[in-house]
Amino acid sequence: MTTGITVGPTLVIPRAELTVRFSRSSGPGGQGVNTTDSRVELAWDVATSAVLSDLQRERLFARLGPRLVDGVLTVTASEHREQLRNRAAAERRLAALVAAGISPPPRQRRATRPTRGSTERRLAAKKQRSATKRLRSRKDGE
Repeated sequence: MTTGITVGPTLVIPRAELTVRFSRSSGPGGQGVNTTDSRVELAWDVATSAVLSDLQRERLFARLGPRLVDGVLTVTASEHREQLRNRAAAERRLAALVAAGISPPPRQRRATRPTRGSTERRLAAKKQRSATKRLRSRKDGE
């Protein structure tokens, strides 16, 4: 096993900061679902994590605020029958959430004028549509 979950090129969440709980999965599954603790709940305390910079922590709180309970991000996985596969799925989900949370905001769109060609095409299409509707309309003599 590696020493942590790799989120990006500069961020690795150490396994020592993660809390893992196992419980029984819900739903159908036969005899195994009643006896096997295959559901994985992975928790990471964002508020006290030593690997996050202040900017990263601020972004995570801003973007994942509703998902955090007392500064702890919790991810669950129960789609597989094996505990190991659910653990790997939970780790992937946590890494994706954190990567999306710490990514820089997209650049603001700079407004530009439409090109002359696009304006001419739009007006030509409007004239064509107008002519089509005019031809469909009922004349007074009909």
